[in-house]
Amino acid sequence: MTDLPYIFRWNRQGRKGQPCRLTARGKMNSIRVEFADGFVMITSGNAIRKAIPASRNSRTSKQPDGVRP
Repeated sequence: MTDLPYIFRWNRQGRKGQPCRLTARGKMNSIRVEFADGFVMITSGNAIRKAIPASRNSRTSKQPDGVRP
């Protein structure tokens, strides 16, 4: 996961939800991102978010129904 530490959030080029890496930052909040398949895009810095590690993802560590921690 450290290789692609961000998730692309916008639906541009059909890339929504795909992991990516930040390769450059420009002026006016522009960034260059690279995806696992090698596709490169210049976009807004608002288009990415840090990926949540699987151990911290609440959906994977869900308690059974009716059980409170």
